[in-house]
Amino acid sequence: MNILVINAGSSSLKYQLLNPETGALLAKGLCERIGIDGKFTYKPQVEGKQVLDAVDVAMPTHSEAIQAVLNALVDKDNGVIGSMQEIDAVGHRVLHGGMAFTESCIIDDACIEAIKECIPLGPLHNPANLMGIEACQKVMPKTPQVAVFDTAFHMTMPEKAYTYAIPYEYYEKDKVRRYGFHGTSHRYVSARAAAVMGRDPKGLKLISCHLGNGSSLAAIVDGKCVDTTMGLGPLAGVPMGTRAGDIDATIMEYLMDKYGYSIKEMLTILNKKSGVLGISGVSSDFRDLENAAKEGNQRAELALEAFQYSVKKLVGAYAAAMGGVDAIVFTAGVGENDAATRMAVASGLEFMGVKMDAEANNVRGKETVISSADSKVKVLLIPTDEELMIAMDTAEIVGK
Repeated sequence: MNILVINAGSSSLKYQLLNPETGALLAKGLCERIGIDGKFTYKPQVEGKQVLDAVDVAMPTHSEAIQAVLNALVDKDNGVIGSMQEIDAVGHRVLHGGMAFTESCIIDDACIEAIKECIPLGPLHNPANLMGIEACQKVMPKTPQVAVFDTAFHMTMPEKAYTYAIPYEYYEKDKVRRYGFHGTSHRYVSARAAAVMGRDPKGLKLISCHLGNGSSLAAIVDGKCVDTTMGLGPLAGVPMGTRAGDIDATIMEYLMDKYGYSIKEMLTILNKKSGVLGISGVSSDFRDLENAAKEGNQRAELALEAFQYSVKKLVGAYAAAMGGVDAIVFTAGVGENDAATRMAVASGLEFMGVKMDAEANNVRGKETVISSADSKVKVLLIPTDEELMIAMDTAEIVGK
């Protein structure tokens, strides 16, 4: 079975064609500057096929972008499939499913209406996700479409974890609660961690650390999320590349009063000018911060330390909330590739039974156990594969 995975933005569209049964990636690429001048990238993963890198393709709408993808996939010289009939289904990443979706679903009129109702909760992403869905429906009307929600995995959280301590009417009337994000990633790596450990997810207590430019942690019991760090939106939790993470809300009032910021300007500061960029003044890229810190930049070093401290603190909090932990999992750009951050987070957790293996930890992007053999709590590096998870979900739902 071949699944086309689509992640649509307002002016871009990422795609992958995968076989979820074998895990084989056939092709991937990117459509950029949709509605402007159109740039198309196609990377077939089959030997002898030519890569197209940022070539000019007219894409006034997402429909033309999808058509460009299909044209490349079935091209007689460089295509990886013989015809569109070999695409069995399309899986769409959708940011916010609100309280309506606890799992992925076939896209029908009711599903589309529910996604539209969640636009106030995901104003930047859900409209773009809908554009991708509508474009595929137009170009591939007979192909099943599935929506896979970033928030769905976290819908198993208990009330005590997702309820904010504000007047309850805002939850009842306005659906203000903790939703969480990166759910597809947390779900994938927690399942892989159980497999690597040779354990059934039932009975396992895991802490999944998705660390990158956007970062979140999830506490997972029996394969189900019981808490996560992001909230109503993706601004909450640990400091990130440019996002502040958890802060005292009084800071907003203080700065808005002092400098005359509007709420929009204040949120722009918290979303795009804060995090490790804000602390360091150097970059939102952790690699740049590490280089600057090695050269003696104290603010870059502080930014890294503040990030690592925040992650460690939440690992401890989640271990307490779950009444123990069997494994800690690192994933995403920083989690998979930054041995120093992993070591910094895990160091000092010996009281919990964590014992790292420095040599095993000296690795990038490879699925492996990085704790010592006698560590009571396993520490694992699991590269995330959200597209494969979307493809697997899509195949399962279409198969039903």
